[in-house]
Amino acid sequence: MPHQTALIATIAAGLGLAFVLGLIAARLRLPPLVGYLLAGVAIGPYSPGFIADPALAQQLAEIGVILLMFGVGIHFSVEDLLAVRRIALPGAAAQIAAATVLGAAVARLWGWSWGSGIVFGLCLSVASTVVLLRALDDRGLLDTADGRIAVGWLVVEDLATVLVLVLLPAFAVSLGGEGAAAPTGTSLAAGIGITLGKVGAFVLLMVVVGRRAVPWLLERVARLGSRELFTLSVLAVAMGTALGAASLFGVSFALGAFFAGVVVNGSDLSHEAAADALPLQDAFSVLFFVAVGMLFDPAILLRQPLEVLAVLLIVMVGKSVGALAIVLLFQHPLHTALVISASLAQIGEFSFILAALGVSLGLLPEEGQSLIVAGALLTIGLNPLAFAAAGRLSRWAAERPRLLAALERGTPGTPLTTADDRTLRDHTIVVGYGRVGGTIGQALAGAGVPYIVIEQNRELFETLRDRGLPAVYGNASRMTVLELAHPERARLIVVTTPDPFQARAVVDQARKANPSIDSVVRTHSEEERAYLARAGVGLAVMGERELARAMARYALSVSGVEPADATDERPEGSSTVRG
Repeated sequence: MPHQTALIATIAAGLGLAFVLGLIAARLRLPPLVGYLLAGVAIGPYSPGFIADPALAQQLAEIGVILLMFGVGIHFSVEDLLAVRRIALPGAAAQIAAATVLGAAVARLWGWSWGSGIVFGLCLSVASTVVLLRALDDRGLLDTADGRIAVGWLVVEDLATVLVLVLLPAFAVSLGGEGAAAPTGTSLAAGIGITLGKVGAFVLLMVVVGRRAVPWLLERVARLGSRELFTLSVLAVAMGTALGAASLFGVSFALGAFFAGVVVNGSDLSHEAAADALPLQDAFSVLFFVAVGMLFDPAILLRQPLEVLAVLLIVMVGKSVGALAIVLLFQHPLHTALVISASLAQIGEFSFILAALGVSLGLLPEEGQSLIVAGALLTIGLNPLAFAAAGRLSRWAAERPRLLAALERGTPGTPLTTADDRTLRDHTIVVGYGRVGGTIGQALAGAGVPYIVIEQNRELFETLRDRGLPAVYGNASRMTVLELAHPERARLIVVTTPDPFQARAVVDQARKANPSIDSVVRTHSEEERAYLARAGVGLAVMGERELARAMARYALSVSGVEPADATDERPEGSSTVRG
C-alpha cells in the first residue's frame, strides 16, 4: 500500500471495524469498549490479514488521550468531589495502595523487579471512568448517593494517576528503568524537585492566565456567531495547551489537556465547548482503544493463562474485596460498599496510558502490557456480572438482619436520628434526599406537611442535621433504622432510590409496621414497574414518561388544545403504577 494512504487506511480500518465489533458487543449487552479493543487486535501485528500502521495508530491514540483528558477536565467538579471527600479521598488512596501491593507481590513471584511490579500494580489499581459512567447510567445510579461516591472515588483515582504520570519519569532510573546507574539521593531529589517545579509553573500559568484568557477568548469567538470558529477555538485550546505543556514544561499531553479542560470549565460556555468537542473526542477515543488493542498478543492467553487469571483475580476480587472492606470501615451501608466494589472491578484507559509510559521508560516488560490489555478485555466484559452479583448479595444480606447489622455498625457516639418523636404523626417518610427527595421534601415543607428523611449518605445526613431537618441515618430496608422514623404512625412512605429490589424491601418493612401505610416509588423501566406492581406498591412513577407527559401537556396548551387531566383512578385495594 502506498505510504501516502497509510493514515487513511489506519483510520478507515480502525473506525470501520470498531463500529462493527462495537455494535456486536452492544447487542450482546457488553460495553462497546470491548468491541473497540477487539478491533485493534484484529488489525494488529499479532493477527493475520490487514495490519494497520502502528506508528500512526499511536499518534492517533495520543490525540484520543488529549481529547479524552480534555473532556474529563471540562466535567471535573470540585464541588462534587468535596461532597464525598470523607470516603472518596481516603478510600481511593487505600484501594490504590492495596491493589499496587497485590500487583507488585504477584509480579515479584513471576521474577520481575520491584520497579516493574510497582508499575504493574498501579496499572491494575485504576478503574475506567468511561466504563463506570456508562454502567451507572444504564442502571439509573448516576445521580444517587452511591453513584456520586463511586464517581468521586474514580475522580480521585484519575487525579492520583495524573500525578503518577508526572512523577514516574523522575523515578524511572531509580526503579530500574533504562538509562544510567541510579542517581544518588540528592540528584533524585533534585530531579523530582525540577519536575514538580515545572508542573507547578504550568499549573500556576493555567490558574493565573488560563482561567482568564481562555474564557475571554471563547466568549469573543462565540459573539461572532460562527459555529465552525467556536469549534476550532475549543480544539485549538485543547491541542495547543497539551502540546505547549509537553514542549515547554515537560508535562505529559494528558495533564496539559486535563488543565485545558479545567480552565474551559470556568467559562459560561463550557457546556457548548464540551458538546462541540464530543464528536471528535468520541472518534479519537475509539482510535485510542483500537491502538491499545493492536498491542495485545492473543497468544498470551495460551502462553500465560495463569498470569492472565492472576490479573483477573486481582482486579475483580482483590480490588473489590478491598474496596468493600474500606467502605464498610468508614461506616457506609453494605449496599453502597457493594456498588463501589462492582464499580472498581475493571480497568481501562488510564491503565493503558500508564502501561504505555512504563514500557517506554523500560520499567514494564511488553508482556506486562499484554497482560494489562487482556485484563481490561476480560474485566470490562465481565463488569455487568459484577453489578448483578452486587445486587444479589445486597438482597441476600437484606434478608439476614443480624448479618446486615453486624456489617453496618454505626459510628459510636453519633446520633442516628435528629427527629423529635412527639411531632411525628400522620407524617411522610422520604427515603433518600438527593435531587428527587430534596424536591419532595421542599414541597412537603412548603405545604406544612410533617415529614422525616432517611438518608444513608453520612455527609448528607450531617448536612440535614445542621439545617435542623428531621432525619435518620442508615439503610431504610433495615427495621432498626426504619423504626426510628416511626412508620407505624406515618401516612405515606416515598422511596426515591432507583433500585427496585431495595425499594420493595423498604416498602415491605414499612407495611410490617403499618399495614395501612401508602407508598410511592421511583422507577426507571417497564420491567421495574411491573415488578413493583406485583409487589403491591401504591404508586410507581417512571421519571422519563412523567417528563414526557408534562412537556406534551405544555405543547398542547401552546397549540390551543386543552390538555386532558392526567389523574390516576385507583380502585380500593389495588395498586396503580404510573409511567
